[in-house]
Amino acid sequence: MTLRPYEALRRRAAERIGEMELDPLSDGEKIRAEVDRLIEAYQRRAFGGGGTRPFRDPAEIGDRLVDSLVGYGPLTPVFDRHDIEEIFIEGERVTFIDSLGRLQALDTPTSEEENRQIITRILAGTNRRLDVSNPIEQARVLGGRARLTAVIPPVADRLSATLRKYTVKNFDLSFLVEKEAISQTAASFLWAAAQANTTILFSGPPGAGKTTMLSAYLKAVPADRCIRVCEEIRELDFPLLHGSFYEASPPNLDGTRRYTLRDLVKVVLSQRPDLICVGEVRGSEAFELTRAVNAGCGFACTIHSDSAAAALVALVNAALMAGENVTEPILTQVFSTAIDFVVHMRRDQRTSHQEGIQRRVMEILVLDPSARKSGFAAQHLFARAGMTGPLEWTGVYPPDSVRQRLEWFLPKGVNLESILSRSWQAPL
Repeated sequence: MTLRPYEALRRRAAERIGEMELDPLSDGEKIRAEVDRLIEAYQRRAFGGGGTRPFRDPAEIGDRLVDSLVGYGPLTPVFDRHDIEEIFIEGERVTFIDSLGRLQALDTPTSEEENRQIITRILAGTNRRLDVSNPIEQARVLGGRARLTAVIPPVADRLSATLRKYTVKNFDLSFLVEKEAISQTAASFLWAAAQANTTILFSGPPGAGKTTMLSAYLKAVPADRCIRVCEEIRELDFPLLHGSFYEASPPNLDGTRRYTLRDLVKVVLSQRPDLICVGEVRGSEAFELTRAVNAGCGFACTIHSDSAAAALVALVNAALMAGENVTEPILTQVFSTAIDFVVHMRRDQRTSHQEGIQRRVMEILVLDPSARKSGFAAQHLFARAGMTGPLEWTGVYPPDSVRQRLEWFLPKGVNLESILSRSWQAPL
């Protein structure tokens, strides 16, 4: 089937729905009746020599038209599949990555106009918009099941959208051990770090599993701790007994935001948090984390980088974007005395694994706050030789101040050595 007759019929059906003032959410039967009437009229013209070819299966065309007008059209099956991680829309082309890491194309043909209509419908009810005055938008969509990033002209040359689906929820450290993303010993160590309310960064490239690991870490934090979670677009999803989730406000007509991610971090500092979590630090909100240090709060966040050491530099660079007339050496000194650990993750780009995309913790750094040197003084606590190698303890212990803080919260008779020597396993 060529797209032209279908697209013309879809446009006419959309016009008729508008003329009849039908609501796609409540007038499904009337919309179906109008679509059937339009298809019947088209078929009569085609069989009467109207210069167009009749549809081979009018019922199938009707189903697709109704789905396009009241649902998500040809993308509905893709949205409903649980084995798809990301969906890419570039104009009329739709591709997606499944859980095995394979890039596949959508079989059903679409048009850019139809895809744009689907994006608009996805954004409906999110208090966010995508138009010429706001050509870039991000939002949590599909009932919180996915994050949408969409760009249209004049910023992009055509519709360009990425939909990242949250394929796994309610995971914990034991789940990640089963998936071989982290070793049992390293997971027990992170559990101990969560009890002690430490300061930790989760770094890695996009899609490496940083948010997954952060969520599992936060689930290990004792329930009586107050956790305040701040995100540009909410992704984290885990039971939270004491604390709240916060999301930055959408852009106004002039492109500004009433409440930015930096504003949220400022606000939660006045709400007696035990732990501040910032999902994906990218800009000036990093500077507010220095205030968390001064307030004695722990913090946990994710950041893009290609190594654990580079994550520390990226955090300082992000804080410099605040423009607070604070120099790089001062910020480095503040963060070097505040950050306890950096957990770095990587994603295997190869797709030959039967179990799917491989996401692994590659290294865990421990920082020494007492080191008298410029820059960050860090050592590898855990390291992995390669994606298929084991994540092993290097024999290094955290500095005495950090070690004492960790052991204070461990069960009676358990110390850090018993965790790292694998003589005791945490209740993950």
